[in-house]
Amino acid sequence: MAKLNVKESTMTKFLQEILEQPITLRNTLDFYTSGEGEDKLRRALDLFQSNQDTNIILTGMGSSYFAPYAVSCFLSKFGINAPVYNASELLHYQTSLLKKNTLLVLISQSGESYEIVQLLDAIPDGCKTIAITNEISSTLGSGSDLVLPCKAGKEEMTSTKTFVATILVALILGWHLVDAFHQTKVDQLRKMINDFEIFLSSSSQWIDATMTFLDTFKFIEFIGRGPAFPAAQQSALMVKEVNRMASESLLGGEFRHGPIEMVRDGFICVVFAPVGKTHPQSQAITGDIIKFGGKVLQITDSIERYNDPNVHTIKLPGIDEFLFSIPAIVPIQLIVNALAVKNNIDPGHFVHGAKVTKIE
Repeated sequence: MAKLNVKESTMTKFLQEILEQPITLRNTLDFYTSGEGEDKLRRALDLFQSNQDTNIILTGMGSSYFAPYAVSCFLSKFGINAPVYNASELLHYQTSLLKKNTLLVLISQSGESYEIVQLLDAIPDGCKTIAITNEISSTLGSGSDLVLPCKAGKEEMTSTKTFVATILVALILGWHLVDAFHQTKVDQLRKMINDFEIFLSSSSQWIDATMTFLDTFKFIEFIGRGPAFPAAQQSALMVKEVNRMASESLLGGEFRHGPIEMVRDGFICVVFAPVGKTHPQSQAITGDIIKFGGKVLQITDSIERYNDPNVHTIKLPGIDEFLFSIPAIVPIQLIVNALAVKNNIDPGHFVHGAKVTKIE
């Protein structure tokens, strides 16, 4: 578990699970570089190659819906169509997309989410299924052709460990399908995990200044593009779920098409700005938001800085753009925890719902 100097009064179960993320990532990577994990990846490739025109569909709910967007973007680079569908919408409106040549990747941390369980009964003959789940003996795990486990261990609160592990497992699957999961990639991942742990352990150096910059707010916007969008989506969900406050996540391009009119004095947003294909666009939207009177918390691995009091930057270690959402979610997790403690909320404790949603 990552070490963090915090007051005993601020150590919550939610924060404990945040600190367990480095070991979760190491355990997950270790599994897929071992005999059993490597065998599962070979079987996944066999399922993918079982038809010449295999069509991949990724599906999940909540965090499990957000996480695979990074691998969807990655596979698109290779001409592989792998869209992400909300499991409820797929169940009720889009089951006709499931055909004999479909490789359906169903993602659920618990393996018991209502929509995922119902989808298992709606799958036509010949459609191959891969489960990505933290619970291999779940309904999803036992009902799929192949299970790719997340090695997150027990998680009781709002998704933290399982979110980052799901992104990693989905990307490992994607890399393996295009023959890109080799020792160089494994070494890169080990460095990423080490950097992740150091960054998390050193958060006391920036969390207080960040909370002061954010001050108080009633609404916060999260903006991301491409592989950074899962971090934006998960951030907005955590603010709603943990802090019980209004928030929204938008793709950077979508923000310009109307929502930018919200920007004025008092507007606060987080811009996820990885070095990569759309970094210039993320920098430009940051510049426009502060020009129009808003404040921006920018999370980036770029060395560029805005010399403006309305921009606060959290610098991440340099990283592959497709992995960016894994470390980028950490600042928001810690902000969400600190805000909950400040407002006397037990972070991750559910009032109206539950950890596993079994009704629709």
